Amino acid sequence: MPQLINYPHVAAQVFDVPLYATRTALDAVKSVLVPRLMGRSSTIELPQALTAAAPEVQASSGQGRVEQFDGMHIVGKIAVIKVHGLLVARRGHITQACTELMSYELIRRNIAMALAHDLVEEMVLDLNSGGGMAVGCKELADYIYQARQQKPITAIVNFYAYSACYFVAAACSRIVVSTTSGVGSIGVLLEHMELSRWEQEVGLTFTTFFRGERKNDGSPHEPLTDGATTAINQRLDEAYQLFTESVAEYRGLKVQAVIDTQASLMSASEAIATGFADELMSPDQAINAIASKYQTSPPQRSIQARAAAIDLSCKL
Repeated sequence: MPQLINYPHVAAQVFDVPLYATRTALDAVKSVLVPRLMGRSSTIELPQALTAAAPEVQASSGQGRVEQFDGMHIVGKIAVIKVHGLLVARRGHITQACTELMSYELIRRNIAMALAHDLVEEMVLDLNSGGGMAVGCKELADYIYQARQQKPITAIVNFYAYSACYFVAAACSRIVVSTTSGVGSIGVLLEHMELSRWEQEVGLTFTTFFRGERKNDGSPHEPLTDGATTAINQRLDEAYQLFTESVAEYRGLKVQAVIDTQASLMSASEAIATGFADELMSPDQAINAIASKYQTSPPQRSIQARAAAIDLSCKL
């Protein structure tokens, strides 16, 4: 059976909540979401192929051992963990059929599995995301920051790590960027959608009864009040402070240096020069360099490991 997307449920994760996401990422979601919220389409069907579950485990013995899990490959002594697409707090927020959505919950589970795996010596986060939800991001980043004390965790930017994705990358032991990759967008967005004029045009009237001055803040059925605007800005200030101070702690930078980026998108060379990334190397070179540290057989083995690991980033 085709999977259906519950758009009002998705909207609750997009509007009136702080987002660690780029403007482009937010607008991409809105381009699909807003027309359907306006009644032009209520649901869409997703192809059957997208709903197929990934194989849980494929294992073989020896150094060429490959284990495959949802969002993670273990190749030899390296665990490669996928961090792709829009980042959400939990898998239940949006149907799993949307494979370019990745949850902090799943990423944390994979890291925990790699930490507990007796044969895994090092982890690699394969990053390509414009960010996502603020909720749950700090918790995952702190978990990574602590986990890197047990096993090295390398962030390979393949090819973008913006906003929430950079929050995650900053917590890793080191960040590797390629020539055309980008990092940054250390900032917060919150967008409110007001429908009152459209509702008036189509003849809809919503009357909301409530108790508590802040209870109806952010209602889409009327303009924002001054009090609601003030409350929203306070939430943004808190989320921004959390982001900038965390990146500064993880990367050993001054908080003001992080603030001074003004949420800009940094090129690879700029990021390395200013301390927001560590090394310039293509993704396949980076994974090969890591594999070579644990190599006891002929060099072609590292190519095999690289191919299996990077293949993860190409699968939907």
